[in-house]
Amino acid sequence: MAAEHRQHNRHHGHSQGHHEEAAHHHGHSHAGEDMLSVEEALARVMASFAPLEPVEAALLECLGQTLAEDVTSPLSLPPLANSGMDGYALRGADIAGASADSPRRLPVVGIIAAGQMPERAVESGVAMRIMTGAPVPDGADTVVPFEETDEVQRKREGRPLDEVAVFAEMPVGANVRPAGEDIRPGQLVLEAGTVIRAAEVGVLASLGLNRARVIRRPVVSVLATGDELETAGSALSGGRIYDSNSFSVAASVAACGGVPRLLGIARDNLDDLHAKLSAAVDSDLVITSAGVSKGDYDIVKDVLEQRGAMNFWSVRMRPAKPLAFGHLRGNDGGKDVPLLGLPGNPVSAMVAFEMFARPAIHAMLGRRVRPRPAVDGVLTGPIRNYDGRRVYARVEVERRDGVYYATPTGPQGSNILTSMSRANGLAICPEDLPVKQAGEQVRIIMLDWNEEVEL
Repeated sequence: MAAEHRQHNRHHGHSQGHHEEAAHHHGHSHAGEDMLSVEEALARVMASFAPLEPVEAALLECLGQTLAEDVTSPLSLPPLANSGMDGYALRGADIAGASADSPRRLPVVGIIAAGQMPERAVESGVAMRIMTGAPVPDGADTVVPFEETDEVQRKREGRPLDEVAVFAEMPVGANVRPAGEDIRPGQLVLEAGTVIRAAEVGVLASLGLNRARVIRRPVVSVLATGDELETAGSALSGGRIYDSNSFSVAASVAACGGVPRLLGIARDNLDDLHAKLSAAVDSDLVITSAGVSKGDYDIVKDVLEQRGAMNFWSVRMRPAKPLAFGHLRGNDGGKDVPLLGLPGNPVSAMVAFEMFARPAIHAMLGRRVRPRPAVDGVLTGPIRNYDGRRVYARVEVERRDGVYYATPTGPQGSNILTSMSRANGLAICPEDLPVKQAGEQVRIIMLDWNEEVEL
């Protein structure tokens, strides 16, 4: 069938990218084709997405989600003035002028551990031994660290800690953390719309909260199509190939903060396609791969159009020219569900996901939709543009002597999935340039920016 022919060719060297190169060399191009710009296609897609409804979730489950409401503090942090050091709590006036040659000696009248309340106040002329985080007793206004006293010497010599010699003058307030220094009662601590990271999890826990109201994670159904596909982990029979798109797309959904739901493989028959799509209508977004090209007559397009309002576009980009977007009708009058149809070539599917699905998922999560960070760098190899489309070339980005260098990761055919695995960026050749040569400046969208990449 058409889908089998398409996907078989895709993985055996006759990729979309190879066909495009062949068309160029034979004098054909897409220049006369009515294509949307990436920005136009994205605007049409994004018009259908808004933040989902809020839910209450356990604190650790909120990581990466967006707060649905402001968080104000019910308490002070710290609740009491406490010590920032292990040392001695005392009155700063009592150690004025102290030095190694002229120490101030004070009787030690108690010890305060973290989590304990002082049993007495500190009067003039005495000190209390105190641990980091322990409440500062009334009367004390300064904490002298052990290192500025004879604590270590006394312990080494086996002398009791009933007296302390202070060898340095300290400003009043030294090493004392005031009550409410971080947060005051009633203070707005986190605003609605804040994306919860590890730091925000800690802040919420410090307020005594073990749950938070957050924007719900979108459930994204992922469906591959084609008789030629086989699920990873099973044995291959003649002419079949493993389905990679379901897994790369589902992994991309999870990396964005969504909840992927693998629907498996829809075979090239009406009943199976209808059944798989019926199982997807309770999700927040459906992502399919393959069967969306304008020149593709297989039944995927037909079924999508029968089950909803679909648009099939050509986007002025490579890879990932064919794109479908619309809505599936819900079962029994249920809500319509957005559907994004990605190309079948594996690299095309991943690049189209980056450009269109990732922003849509972030919008549903209530995040401010921002592009990935981009840098300007220098190409080490050429990027060729055969037909006036914006080229997103897979590159490995390294920083040397303060300059970013972008090296193409090998053949750029849209069937070469390993070139995507070697890439940490996409270097852009604009629509109006036939080539970006080695040594030229290039704009690079960073796909990975982490500890493993020196940037």
